[in-house]
Formats: sequence, C-alpha cells, structure tokens
Amino acid sequence: MLTRADLTGDLRTLGLRPGDAVMVHTAFRRIGPVLGGPDALVGALLDAVSPGGTVLAYTDWQAPCDGEPVPAELRDHVLGFDAATSRAIRDHGVVPEFLRTTPGALRSASPGASVAALGADAAWFTADHPLDYGYGPGSPLAKLVARGGKVAMVGAPWDTMTLLHHAEHLADLPGKRVARSEVPFATAGGVVWRWVEEFDTADPVVEEFDEDYFAAVVDAFVTAGGGTRGTVGRADTLVVDAAGMCAFAVAWMEQRAGR
Repeated sequence: MLTRADLTGDLRTLGLRPGDAVMVHTAFRRIGPVLGGPDALVGALLDAVSPGGTVLAYTDWQAPCDGEPVPAELRDHVLGFDAATSRAIRDHGVVPEFLRTTPGALRSASPGASVAALGADAAWFTADHPLDYGYGPGSPLAKLVARGGKVAMVGAPWDTMTLLHHAEHLADLPGKRVARSEVPFATAGGVVWRWVEEFDTADPVVEEFDEDYFAAVVDAFVTAGGGTRGTVGRADTLVVDAAGMCAFAVAWMEQRAGR
C-alpha cells in the first residue's frame, strides 16, 4: 500500500521541486494501491511543489450529448457550463475531477479547454481564459510555458499530453482544421448558448499527421534526450519541461507539414 509520502518522494526523484508549476496527466490505476486514493496523489503533487508551487490538470467538461449537437427539443433541459460546478470530462480519468473539487482549487472558464489549478498561482493560471482558441495565447497552457512549468505523465499514454494542442496552435501549418460548436453557458439569467471556435482537437489538426501522432512527438523528444523517466508508485512516468517540449513539438510539426 503506497502512501502520500511515498508518492511525494517519487515525484521529487523525478525532478519536481518547490515553486514548480506542473500539469499532471494520470492513469491512476497504474500507480498501484494508494492509501487515500486519488486525493493522496493530488496531495503528493502539491507537497512535491510546495511551498510556492501549483498543480494543474486538464479538465475539459462533461458536455451534454457527449459533445454532439443538442436537439432543439432538449435545449431547455441542458445545464450550461459553470466553471465552479461542471464535472470534468470522464475521458481523462479520475484525477482532474478530484483536483477540481479539492478545497482551494480554481478552474478556468473556457469549457473544452478548461484547466483546474491548485496552489500558489492557481488564480493566475485560470484567469482570463479565452473562450475561442482556448489552447492558444492567454490559455493556461501558454502560461505554463511562460512560467517555466513542467508536465508529468504519471502512467498516462504519451498521446494524451494536452500541451501539444498549444503547440498545434503555435505551429505554422497550412490547412489547419477548425471546429465550431455551440456551447451552453450558465449565467445568472439562465443558460446562454454561444458559438465557440477552435483548431480541431478531436482529430489531427492537419491531414498529414497520423491519428496518434502526439505519441510520436513525445517519443522523438525523449529519444533526443528530453525529459526525465522513472516511476511514481508502479506507474511509468515522464516529466518534461513545458517550454522545451512545446518548442520541440512546434519544430517537429512544421518540419513535416509546415510552410
């Protein structure tokens, strides 16, 4: 049975330090039996970067009809997105929702790109998140790069590294796919529907890339000597520098499909 202290030690061994900002992606079951469950991992992450650090997780949201257009006859029954209460999407595992609901955590206001943050700079990371192109400038991902933050893949497949959506936004790639969706927002006056535009994150952003190309980008980065590998509990873990990873990914994308 692993404890919060065990996990903190593993995270420190992988290079997390007081004052760090770290975005975590987790396949929690791969860690092994943990006393206290996901709460213990959230606590361990915070312990590893304290004092002065911040822990982030990509939450997205559990949209109505699984992201498909809502039929007209059901629109009046839809609960709009509320950053304070809307559930994190289930596809990303249990940790984002546990982090989001930890006392003191905040969550950014761009539904599909929303991020939860806990710690010293949580308010800064989650403030003023653009509703359109929510993975671009002004996003928590852009702030993570600017802040010199890190990404920790704790048992999570490498193709789930959300930071690479920010690299997609920055890369000069002809023919980027654009997705538009109508999103319900909860307001004091009721639900308000708004069209939101974003480079496509459900499929590769350009047709030249394979379906799981994020994994190929991360693998190339690690092969070139980037990142630190180890274990958290029993989970294979990779920790990367966000700025270095993002710059590498932009160059990788542009070399293969850029102008």
